[in-house]
Amino acid sequence: MSVAGLAGLGMGAAEAGERMWKLMAELYPVCRSITGEGFRSTLDTLAAHVDLDVHEVPSGTQAFDWTVPREWNVTDAYVEGPAGERVIDFRASNLHVMSYSVPVDARMPLSELRAHLHTLPEHPDWIPYRTSYYADNWGFCLSQRQLDALPEGEYHVLVDSSLTEGALTYGECLVPGATDDEVLVSCHACHPSLCNDNLSGVVLATFLAKALAGASLRHSYRFLFIPGTIGSIVWLSRNESRVDRVKAGLVLACVGDPGRLTYKRSRRGDAEVDRAVAHVLATRGGPYEITDFSPYGYDERQFCSPGFDLPVGCLNRTPHGQFAEYHTSADDLDFVRPEHLADSYAACLEVVRVLEEDGTFVNRNPKCEPQLGKRGLYGAIGGRSDTVQLQLAMLWVLNFSDGGHSLLDIAERSGLPFGLLSDAARALAAAGLLAGR
Repeated sequence: MSVAGLAGLGMGAAEAGERMWKLMAELYPVCRSITGEGFRSTLDTLAAHVDLDVHEVPSGTQAFDWTVPREWNVTDAYVEGPAGERVIDFRASNLHVMSYSVPVDARMPLSELRAHLHTLPEHPDWIPYRTSYYADNWGFCLSQRQLDALPEGEYHVLVDSSLTEGALTYGECLVPGATDDEVLVSCHACHPSLCNDNLSGVVLATFLAKALAGASLRHSYRFLFIPGTIGSIVWLSRNESRVDRVKAGLVLACVGDPGRLTYKRSRRGDAEVDRAVAHVLATRGGPYEITDFSPYGYDERQFCSPGFDLPVGCLNRTPHGQFAEYHTSADDLDFVRPEHLADSYAACLEVVRVLEEDGTFVNRNPKCEPQLGKRGLYGAIGGRSDTVQLQLAMLWVLNFSDGGHSLLDIAERSGLPFGLLSDAARALAAAGLLAGR
């Protein structure tokens, strides 16, 4: 392996956090769904930041057991009260209309309308997010306080939407490396005005791709901006012959809230990405949680389905469904903060560094410790705040560089941060004490 290193890759985390939040604010008003113009306009915005290939898959296309649905677009939707005023208005919040609502233009009493209204009684000021992707239905979402204020009488309901034989759209960004071995980074970009789920994953993936585009990489990195569930199924069906290139992967979602970083292992449980993320989280110094794989969650359940069993885990802060704001209007620009995005970004870059720089070395002077001082190694690391730790890292690398232990093996055994061991290996190799296997 190369010991050129990835230290200092990309912009500073704090700056990246601010820029990610600004991109999120730009994307926040867009009404997205699993198909349609909102998804396309989102990809258009992302294409100003990364080199994006956009794919259109026609409605009716078979993808394993699934079929690409009709394309849905909505122009306007509202409910007018007995006095003719809009009491529920899509233009005020795109969460007000249930995604994939069929067209409707009708008048009905409140008693009939109630069957199509969705609220969150436990959070009376929040609007819920609801969908009906695969069943023809219509509905409106509103706060419980709004519902309680509705008077009896006749209501005019309009959903100006279309369900047509269109296409499912997704975006793909490939950052090439020295080999065809790929690291897959996936996010779903199909929700309307919801920030943590899922815009935080979208902006994080975008800025990781921007950072890696300027690096000399060993692996190639493939970023997917897809609609949830159906998007990963469609991508896998179109790329089945080449998924063996995927050596590691991460699904990114809910990465902008104040919770602790949480990693869900791949189905394999001990894949390199599982070990890399576990090590990074354990040595960063903050609270974290690691959970085992389960076939419920985001698109990792498709990548890890038994017919593929790819080494893909899922990185969150607070996992879906475990924060009250999930799938509600409270998942807004105040809930997701730049500093939390920055922390997720920094953790992902540390994982990338492990995947890029892990390798096996052989100690060229294995009989007792070599004299480091006469080779200028102590002087070469002077001035660092972690000088003593780096000296210790050199001893660990020398002792276990026997051709059978990788740097990640040594990191796990020593408890030292991988980056420190990689720096030590680079210095030792430059002094002629290490050889790559």
